[in-house]
Amino acid sequence: MESLGSRIKQLRQRVKLNKAALARKVGVSDVTISYWESGAIKQIGHERLVALADALECSLATLLEGDSAPPLLTLTHQGPLPWEQVQATMLTPPAHLPLKIDWKAPCVMTTPGAKTDFAPASPGDLLLLGPTHVFHKAGHYLVKRDDQFQLVHFAKTPSGEEIHAVVIAHWCPA
Repeated sequence: MESLGSRIKQLRQRVKLNKAALARKVGVSDVTISYWESGAIKQIGHERLVALADALECSLATLLEGDSAPPLLTLTHQGPLPWEQVQATMLTPPAHLPLKIDWKAPCVMTTPGAKTDFAPASPGDLLLLGPTHVFHKAGHYLVKRDDQFQLVHFAKTPSGEEIHAVVIAHWCPA
């Protein structure tokens, strides 16, 4: 399996950038680029990954998984759910993704579509979505209510007795 560092180097060479030019585009030093490429720094924050993908003219999925990455699905306000789309490929999140939680269930990688409102997620953000009927822990969930889908943030109240929900966005199936 190809490492993230070797993929960064390969993609950098593909777009004909030297380390210094890539560093300027991403907003880091060329030494940081060297550390990423060598694998000396293995964890890269999400903002830097998005900036790297932009600078390397590739998708986040290609940056993280290589050319054999499953296609990154676009989250829109209408149409089938991401895991029901024809091109959807369920996957287990790779260990090298900088996730704040231990995600065990199969999911699809998706990003909000251009000119859509799924705040706090923005186009270019990488989302992992998968069907669930159970609240596991605080986070964003896709909930079906009255034949409409909502992206909802669920968290337990400080007392831990109730679940607090904030609706982020709605969408209707086609």
